[in-house]
Formats: sequence, structure tokens, C-alpha cells
Amino acid sequence: MATVSIRMDDNLKRDVENVCDELGLSMTAAFTIFAKKLSREKRIPFDVSIDPFYNDMNMAALHESIEQMAKGKTIAKSMEELEAMADE
Repeated sequence: MATVSIRMDDNLKRDVENVCDELGLSMTAAFTIFAKKLSREKRIPFDVSIDPFYNDMNMAALHESIEQMAKGKTIAKSMEELEAMADE
């Protein structure tokens, strides 16, 4: 049996441990499942893609909203305005 070390962000590790606990798995079992599937299928066993939500325009809008909230500002938009933003 070999030992494998993986470095990851502390918050990510905690989140993964929580999900594994909910599934009744150890992290070792979860990563072993991943490794077996990767080895058997010769591919990453899930889609790897960039979530379009995190594009530059959305991130800029999120940061702007966060700044406005920090300053105590609230901005109301109608459904039509929100739909127009989605079309940009």
C-alpha cells in the first residue's frame, strides 16, 4: 500500500471532509474511488469546465454589490432591468 500526500486549501479540506462524513466515507475512500475510476476509464470521471457564472462581468457586478452593501447602500432593480442585464 502506498501513501499519497495532497496539498489543498484548509477551507476546501474542511468542506471535503464534511461532504465525505455526510456520505459515510473517509477522504481516503473518496480519493481511492476517484483514482480507481480514473485508472479504469483513462479520463477524469466528471466534466471539468469553467462555471460561466464566474466570468469577469459577473465578478465585477458582485464586487460592486458587496462594496455598496458595505457602505449601507441598497439598490432595487425591476425584473425587466435584471433580465436586460442577463442579455448583456
